[in-house]
Amino acid sequence: MSIRIGNVGIDTNDLPRATAFWQAVTGYQLASSDESGNYLEDPAKAGVGLWVQLVPEPATGKNRLHLDLFTADPAAEVARIRGLGASEVRAFDGWTVLADPDGNQFCVVAA
Repeated sequence: MSIRIGNVGIDTNDLPRATAFWQAVTGYQLASSDESGNYLEDPAKAGVGLWVQLVPEPATGKNRLHLDLFTADPAAEVARIRGLGASEVRAFDGWTVLADPDGNQFCVVAA
Protein backbone atom coordinates (compact mmCIF):
# COMPACT_ATOMS: atom_id res chain seq x y z
CA MET A 1 0.00 0.00 0.00
CA SER A 2 1.33 3.45 -0.81
CA ILE A 3 -0.68 5.74 1.41
CA ARG A 4 0.28 7.78 4.46
CA ILE A 5 -1.31 10.37 6.71
CA GLY A 6 -0.11 13.76 5.45
CA ASN A 7 -1.92 16.03 7.88
CA VAL A 8 -4.78 16.20 10.35
CA GLY A 9 -7.50 18.83 10.03
CA ILE A 10 -8.73 20.84 13.00
CA ASP A 11 -11.91 22.91 12.59
CA THR A 12 -12.21 26.33 14.20
CA ASN A 13 -14.42 29.40 14.29
CA ASP A 14 -11.47 31.67 15.21
CA LEU A 15 -8.53 31.00 12.89
CA PRO A 16 -5.95 33.31 14.54
CA ARG A 17 -6.73 31.99 18.04
CA ALA A 18 -6.70 28.33 17.00
CA THR A 19 -3.51 28.73 14.97
CA ALA A 20 -1.72 30.38 17.89
CA PHE A 21 -3.02 27.71 20.30
CA TRP A 22 -1.87 24.75 18.19
CA GLN A 23 1.48 26.38 17.40
CA ALA A 24 2.08 26.86 21.13
CA VAL A 25 0.98 23.30 21.96
CA THR A 26 3.07 21.58 19.28
CA GLY A 27 5.91 23.96 18.43
CA TYR A 28 4.87 23.64 14.78
CA GLN A 29 5.55 26.50 12.36
CA LEU A 30 3.19 28.22 9.94
CA ALA A 31 4.08 26.78 6.53
CA SER A 32 1.29 28.29 4.42
CA SER A 33 -2.06 29.96 4.73
CA ASP A 34 -5.03 31.21 2.78
CA GLU A 35 -8.48 32.57 3.64
CA SER A 36 -9.75 29.10 4.53
CA GLY A 37 -7.00 27.98 6.89
CA ASN A 38 -3.41 27.70 8.03
CA TYR A 39 -1.07 24.78 7.49
CA LEU A 40 1.29 24.07 10.39
CA GLU A 41 4.26 21.76 10.07
CA ASP A 42 6.81 20.14 12.32
CA PRO A 43 10.04 22.18 12.02
CA ALA A 44 11.98 18.90 11.76
CA LYS A 45 9.51 17.70 9.09
CA ALA A 46 9.19 14.44 11.04
CA GLY A 47 5.53 14.60 12.13
CA VAL A 48 2.28 14.93 10.21
CA GLY A 49 1.05 18.44 9.50
CA LEU A 50 -1.93 20.20 11.01
CA TRP A 51 -4.46 21.99 8.82
CA VAL A 52 -6.31 24.54 10.99
CA GLN A 53 -9.48 25.18 8.99
CA LEU A 54 -11.98 28.00 9.39
CA VAL A 55 -15.57 26.70 9.45
CA PRO A 56 -18.83 28.61 9.97
CA GLU A 57 -20.57 26.19 12.33
CA PRO A 58 -19.66 25.74 16.02
CA ALA A 59 -18.55 22.39 17.41
CA THR A 60 -21.41 20.24 18.70
CA GLY A 61 -20.92 17.09 20.70
CA LYS A 62 -17.79 14.99 21.01
CA ASN A 63 -15.52 14.82 17.98
CA ARG A 64 -15.14 11.34 16.49
CA LEU A 65 -11.42 11.65 15.72
CA HIS A 66 -8.81 13.15 18.01
CA LEU A 67 -5.08 13.65 18.48
CA ASP A 68 -3.07 11.72 21.06
CA LEU A 69 -0.08 13.83 22.10
CA PHE A 70 2.66 11.72 23.71
CA THR A 71 5.00 13.08 26.38
CA ALA A 72 7.36 11.87 29.08
CA ASP A 73 5.85 14.37 31.56
CA PRO A 74 2.06 14.38 31.12
CA ALA A 75 1.30 16.35 34.30
CA ALA A 76 3.56 19.22 33.26
CA GLU A 77 2.24 19.22 29.68
CA VAL A 78 -1.40 19.18 30.82
CA ALA A 79 -0.69 22.16 33.07
CA ARG A 80 1.15 23.99 30.27
CA ILE A 81 -1.59 23.33 27.71
CA ARG A 82 -4.32 24.34 30.15
CA GLY A 83 -2.39 27.60 30.60
CA LEU A 84 -2.64 28.09 26.83
CA GLY A 85 -6.45 27.94 26.97
CA ALA A 86 -7.36 24.26 26.93
CA SER A 87 -9.90 22.88 29.37
CA GLU A 88 -9.72 19.51 31.06
CA VAL A 89 -12.50 17.11 30.11
CA ARG A 90 -11.48 14.03 32.09
CA ALA A 91 -8.36 12.48 33.59
CA PHE A 92 -7.55 8.77 33.45
CA ASP A 93 -4.58 6.74 34.66
CA GLY A 94 -1.93 7.51 32.03
CA TRP A 95 -3.79 10.09 29.92
CA THR A 96 -5.89 13.22 30.16
CA VAL A 97 -8.59 14.36 27.76
CA LEU A 98 -8.43 18.09 27.06
CA ALA A 99 -10.48 20.38 24.80
CA ASP A 100 -9.00 23.21 22.75
CA PRO A 101 -10.69 26.65 22.81
CA ASP A 102 -13.10 25.48 20.06
CA GLY A 103 -14.10 22.39 22.03
CA ASN A 104 -12.09 19.90 19.93
CA GLN A 105 -10.99 17.11 22.25
CA PHE A 106 -7.49 15.62 22.31
CA CYS A 107 -5.45 13.52 24.72
CA VAL A 108 -2.14 14.02 26.47
CA VAL A 109 -0.67 10.55 26.99
CA ALA A 110 2.25 9.24 29.02
CA ALA A 111 4.85 8.03 26.51
